[in-house]
Amino acid sequence: MKYLMTGNEAVARGAYEAGVTYASAYPGTPSTEINENMAQYKDVLTAEWASNEKVALENVIGASMAGARTLAAMKHVGINVAADPLFTIGYTGITGGLVLVSADDPGCHSSQNEQDNRYYAKFAKIACIEPSDSQESKDYVKAAFEISEQFDVPVLFRMTTRVCHSKGLVEHAERVEFPIIPYVKKPQKFIAAPANAKLLHPIVEDKLIRMEAFSNETPLNRIEWGDKKIGIVTSGVAYNYAREVFGDNASYLKLGFTFPMPMDKIRAFAKEVEILYVIEELEPFIEEHLKVAGIPCVGKELIPRVGELNPDIVAKALLGEERSTIEPISDKIVGRPPTLCAGCPHRGFFFALSKKKNVVITGDIGCYTLGSAEPLNATDSVICMGASISMGHGAAKAFERNNVDKRVVSVIGDSTFFHTGINSLISVAYNQSNTVNVILDNRITGMTGHQENPGSGYTLQGDPANTINIPDLVKAIGIKHVVTLNPLKLKEMDQAIEDAFAFEGPSVIITRWPCVLKKFSPEDIKEFDLSKKLCHVIEDKCRGCRICTKTGCPAISFDNETKKAKIDKYMCVGCEVCLQACPFDAIERVGK
Repeated sequence: MKYLMTGNEAVARGAYEAGVTYASAYPGTPSTEINENMAQYKDVLTAEWASNEKVALENVIGASMAGARTLAAMKHVGINVAADPLFTIGYTGITGGLVLVSADDPGCHSSQNEQDNRYYAKFAKIACIEPSDSQESKDYVKAAFEISEQFDVPVLFRMTTRVCHSKGLVEHAERVEFPIIPYVKKPQKFIAAPANAKLLHPIVEDKLIRMEAFSNETPLNRIEWGDKKIGIVTSGVAYNYAREVFGDNASYLKLGFTFPMPMDKIRAFAKEVEILYVIEELEPFIEEHLKVAGIPCVGKELIPRVGELNPDIVAKALLGEERSTIEPISDKIVGRPPTLCAGCPHRGFFFALSKKKNVVITGDIGCYTLGSAEPLNATDSVICMGASISMGHGAAKAFERNNVDKRVVSVIGDSTFFHTGINSLISVAYNQSNTVNVILDNRITGMTGHQENPGSGYTLQGDPANTINIPDLVKAIGIKHVVTLNPLKLKEMDQAIEDAFAFEGPSVIITRWPCVLKKFSPEDIKEFDLSKKLCHVIEDKCRGCRICTKTGCPAISFDNETKKAKIDKYMCVGCEVCLQACPFDAIERVGK
């Protein structure tokens, strides 16, 4: 039976069929749905959200050492967080098969960079596999576990956004139970002390030699003969683009096992064709291997190394063909930049903070990144998960040392605080920077699609969980000034900011109100007044000052002819931020 599946769904299915019994991940687009789909197999495996990617990888390393087949999944920048254990298990190897999914994001659709994580495989001296569609995602992940165990090596399973999210027909198979390998104490293998690491390194180099020999034989790397005037070496989704452009007018060496590279197979293929193109997304990873080996080829001289590829780009770069597209009617298109949702609890906070002057606001990764956008303009920086508190601390210390009169506010979400913000706040408390640290607790991991986290009260597989009490945790770290409030109450929000600014030393404000799009838990319903409300504009009272529009709520518009504000009743949820912001009492609740 075949089923229509995304690449992410197919990876989860392949791991299930391969007998995986433990999976751990941190949600991040485009990887999130992998572990979400692992969770459905609750009867035979455990799938968990970890607090961050490093923890997720360490979880599966432990499960592998215990003898189980294990899978960790994360987006490409998550590998940066997990790099510490990754490089060491490249030396130690594994026991049960270990697959690490890296979901790369060419085009920065949901990411702060578009790094090419195939280089991590080379750097960490581990195997790399790249699927090009959903069926391969399922089949290749099963092969990855076999390769992992055959060579005693972790496997980096490199996907990209299009492979993760595109759908294709996938043939299912039955699950094959993989009995746990009996545990044997192996201190020389798993204790990576310097004396052991020195002995492990030569073994790793020998594995790479053996894996390269394997890469020349495995069907994961295959030749498809067509016209031999043009030869194309390619991998991942770029294979599909090449096929669409050239069809049978070229021959293809499709690489699914991309590190170690099958150099003998590549040399043999290159000898059979007149001109050799390398078509790959982002960096010249394959191309560099060919050129170092002295194999003439054409790659990034013509193929862009920035952004996603597509068939039009490939056709223009290599054939000089301009493919016709529908030209947009620019004067008819209204710009629709992303914005905080109507009723988002973060809006009240950012509206209040945006009124403060002479303030540097260090932001973080999450929905609240949109606090930087018009009309709030309330954020100065966003670098990586957890960086807001660390950067704010450094900025405050620099200002203090150089007698610069500026206050620093660091803004972070609840899930991001659990991810890496706790460590940053410990440093703040220890080194006593005069910063205001704001934790936006909307009761869920919002940006990636409402995944549970250590503060939500539930696990990935729906079991009740211990809930971390953020105020208690913050106080235990050593923060003396801690305030928790509803950010939609603007007077309380203004006062909390004033009090924190007046406090000498590090302070923490915790805004606590659930995401407006959340499926509310029984605990949410008990704690918060979540009844549906509406607001509307009293036209006779509206002076056209536009202050309500400065809240950035997408439910509010302004009529340039009547000079009146208007609230869309189908979008409004009655958060009352605009009502409180209006200086003329021209907004009221409906039916109050």
